[in-house]
Amino acid sequence: MRPFGEPENTLADLSAESAGTLLSVSTDLTLIVDGDGVIRDLSTGSEELSRESYSEWVGQAWVDTVTVESRSKVEVLLKEAATAALKPRWRHVNHLLPGGRELPLLYAAVRVDRRNAGAGGQRSVAFGRDLRATAALQQRLVEAQQAMERDYWKFRHAETRYRHLFQVSREAVLVVDSGTRKILEANPAAARLLGDGGASSLVGQVFPCGVDARSAENLNLLLAGVRATGRADETRVELLEARGEVLVAASTYRQDRSAHFLLRMSRAQAEGDSSAAPSTSSMLIKLMQTGPDCLVITDLEGRVISANLAFAELAQLTTEDQARGETLDRWLGRTGVDLSVLISNLRQRGAVRLFATTLRGEMGSVTDVEISATMVPHGERPFFGFTIRDVGRRLAVEPRPGRQLPRSVGQLTELVGRVPLKDIVGETTDLIEQLCIEAALELTRDNRASAAEMLGLSRQSLYVKMRRFGLGDLGTDPERVSG
Repeated sequence: MRPFGEPENTLADLSAESAGTLLSVSTDLTLIVDGDGVIRDLSTGSEELSRESYSEWVGQAWVDTVTVESRSKVEVLLKEAATAALKPRWRHVNHLLPGGRELPLLYAAVRVDRRNAGAGGQRSVAFGRDLRATAALQQRLVEAQQAMERDYWKFRHAETRYRHLFQVSREAVLVVDSGTRKILEANPAAARLLGDGGASSLVGQVFPCGVDARSAENLNLLLAGVRATGRADETRVELLEARGEVLVAASTYRQDRSAHFLLRMSRAQAEGDSSAAPSTSSMLIKLMQTGPDCLVITDLEGRVISANLAFAELAQLTTEDQARGETLDRWLGRTGVDLSVLISNLRQRGAVRLFATTLRGEMGSVTDVEISATMVPHGERPFFGFTIRDVGRRLAVEPRPGRQLPRSVGQLTELVGRVPLKDIVGETTDLIEQLCIEAALELTRDNRASAAEMLGLSRQSLYVKMRRFGLGDLGTDPERVSG
């Protein structure tokens, strides 16, 4: 703090009004406190603080206007102000406002020397700076930091899970740089398949490796096709040293602004006699891959293990591989609801039939679908199988609920998930009301006065409803009441 050099020459002739103005504009809130710690006057220099009412503070002890934890700070401020030799220090004080709110201010207090010290005793001036903007900014920074930490740990946990799956998978998996064709990662299964060393022995090698020349050429064509189109069919390659044949499937993904190949290799089954009929399992696999309905296999948490081409097309995915590892809930219409209902019923009953919902595509499309699902035992790791059928075209030609009353409760409940509840109730209520009016008119042989009495309506109300539903010719009734 640097004091004025000649205050007796520059400030001695200031009037009380000018001094008050200077104190008001110097900080957001200025308090005049007497020797007993009682607030004698105050002023606000902030437009935002001016909206609050502080008049009740005048005449109160300063310590009575602050929170319990701030009382000791106020006492220290007054003590330091009474000791002129001490340099004023800024301290954080929280005032109490109506409604339980708190006003954070940064205070410094100084003693004011008066020409007539006996008139009113000692006085101190407390300068307060509004800390609400700073406090809000600090709170946002803390919340942002906490959110970043939560996201970081979520990422770490997910990375740990996928790293574990990568290591324990029986299927050989390689990650290859698309530019240099160098192997970036390899799991133990790939090491056992392609070489005698560990996974680290494959890292850094140029792919293809461990295969004969013809197979290497086929793999180069496979990778070129994947790079151009994003997908490719499996190819059969021959390993060196008579290690047998493997099937190689490839896909691509981007990471850190560079493209990578994800290669999956599995032992090829020995081909039998060409005249022999295919096995049931192979036919079922082929059916799943090429069927017109969406077929999805998930774990017990709803995370996709496998999906066919029909699902990829309906979900607007480039390849089926993009669905793997994602939860099915990502594409279902009511996020967090539909999948939970399906899994709950599967765990309790083992199967679900014709569950109506919608499926959202990655590009924004919404399709009406019906889902049937079952739980499939598989040792210690059972899984869920989902059949998802596009019913959008069928619903488009079906009559909407309106002028046809459902014949049963079952038919009415089939509308749930396709039509909002308020629309179902509203349409059904209107239809019942119309049918009752038609029945009353038929029973009274179109005597509208009698029909209104039968329905407990005034004739005017009856005519309004008839006009609404387009019933009869209101102009032919001499007793018609204008609506």
